[in-house]
Amino acid sequence: MGLSVTISAADARDAEQILKLQYLCYQSEAELYGDWSMEPLTQSLDAVRAELADGYGLVARLGDEVIASVRARTDEDGTVHIAKLIVHPRMRRHGIGGRLLDAIERHFAGADAAPKRFQLFTGHRSEGNLRLYRAKGYAQVGVREVGPRLTLVTLEKAA
Repeated sequence: MGLSVTISAADARDAEQILKLQYLCYQSEAELYGDWSMEPLTQSLDAVRAELADGYGLVARLGDEVIASVRARTDEDGTVHIAKLIVHPRMRRHGIGGRLLDAIERHFAGADAAPKRFQLFTGHRSEGNLRLYRAKGYAQVGVREVGPRLTLVTLEKAA
């Protein structure tokens, strides 16, 4: 598929498109877990703007349309917490999520204070996510039950 997808830093001007895309992308997760109250579906526009201001985000565009996004931040221990890697449903399985994951890792690896590790989490039933993360070198380091239908799987890899 000859997609001309560009990846660039996200900023506050992208927040509204990111939030709309996030809402669309997390519908399948909500259905999978029977939980429409999960944080990505209830997050406010101001909260997305704050995440972008406090950390770092990337967007993938097809023309002017934001079709994918990811956010991350570094903690005081040198762990980069990667979150909300989303790809528009019609654009999945074209390598865009993997490209975004690689790009966010490169961004932080090139920072002045190089990270020690990259960490992310996903739901235990989210097989596509788990498959991508494992293919990118992430290994499971923990699980945490957050409700009767959802267990979060934490994965990480050394930087």
